[in-house]
Amino acid sequence: MPDLATNYLGLTLKNPLVPSSTPLSHNLDPVLHLEDAGAAAIVMHSLFEEDVRNDELMIDRFLVNPDSFGEAAGHVPFGHDYQSKLDGYLEQIQTLKSRLAIPVVASLNGSSLTGWVELGKEMQDAGADALELNAWFMPGDPKVSGEALEDHYLALLRELKQVVSIPVSMKLSPFFSSLPHFVRNAEAAGAAGISLFNRFFQPDIDLDTLSVVDRVHLSNSADVLLTMRWIAILRGRTQLSLAATGGVHTANDALKMLLAGADVVHMASALLQRGPQALKEVLTGIECWMEAREYDSVAQMKGSMSQKNLPDPSAFARAAYLNALNSFTPPPGVRY
Repeated sequence: MPDLATNYLGLTLKNPLVPSSTPLSHNLDPVLHLEDAGAAAIVMHSLFEEDVRNDELMIDRFLVNPDSFGEAAGHVPFGHDYQSKLDGYLEQIQTLKSRLAIPVVASLNGSSLTGWVELGKEMQDAGADALELNAWFMPGDPKVSGEALEDHYLALLRELKQVVSIPVSMKLSPFFSSLPHFVRNAEAAGAAGISLFNRFFQPDIDLDTLSVVDRVHLSNSADVLLTMRWIAILRGRTQLSLAATGGVHTANDALKMLLAGADVVHMASALLQRGPQALKEVLTGIECWMEAREYDSVAQMKGSMSQKNLPDPSAFARAAYLNALNSFTPPPGVRY
C-alpha cells in the first residue's frame, strides 16, 4: 500500500484530503463522519469579521446602555447569557479539538487590521492548529489600485503574524495581475501556505421579479483546471505549502492536483452533495491509481508534472492557449 502521508503548514497529515470551509463544521457529527471517512484535517467554516462587529454593536446597544432606549430596553432580543458568533466559534474549535484526532484549521474572513489580529489570536488561544485567512475585498472604487489592495492584504498578514505563532495560510482569489509575485511577497510577510482558489458566490438577476438574488452554485470537475495550472506554475518556485481547492469531485480530480504539485487537496461541493462517502471514494481511488502505477508515496508523485519538472514547460504557459484554439474542432453533427 502506498504511503499517502503529506506535509501541510508544517503538519504531518495521514493523506492529502482535507475538507475545506463549509457549513458542515457548524456541527460535530458531520465532522466526525468526515474523519471516519479518512479526512486528514478539517478547515472550519469561516468566521466573518462583519458578524463579530455586528454582535458587538448589538451588545453595546442593548446590554451596555439599555437605559438609553427607554421602552426598547424591555424588548432586548437576548439576555446576559447570549452567545455571540465569536463565542460560538471559539467553543466549536474547543469541541472539535477535544473530539478529533486530526488537526483543526480555523478560517477567518476579515478586512481590517484590528479584526484579523484580535480574532486570529483568540482562535489560536482556543486551540486551532493553524489559521486560514480568506483575503478578498471587492475593489469597486476605481481609485483603489491593484498594488494598494495587495499591500493591504500583506499588511494584514504581517500584523497577524506578530501575535500568532501557529501557521497561517492565505486563501486567495484568482484575480491577481501577477499571482507568483504576490505569493512571493506573502511568503516574505510570514505566510506558511496558500490555498488556491477562493470560490465566490456571485449575485444573479431574477428575470421574473427583476431583482438581484443570491444563489449558491456548487463546483464541478471542470473547475479543477484553473487551480491545477497555477499550482503547477508555483510548485518549486515557493517554499509555501500549496492547497488546491475548487472542483475536486473524483479521484482523477485530486490526482491531477497532486501531480501538479499540491500538498493537500480540499473538498467541499462534493461533500455537500454526496456526504462523507465522496471523500472515501476519492481516497480509495487515489490508492488504487498509485498502486496500479507503482508509486510508493504521495511525496514521490507530488509535483512530478509541475511546470518546472515537465520537459516542455510551455504546456502551462501561453503556448497552451494557442494550441487549444488551433486544435479545436466542432462536435460531430454540428453544421455551420
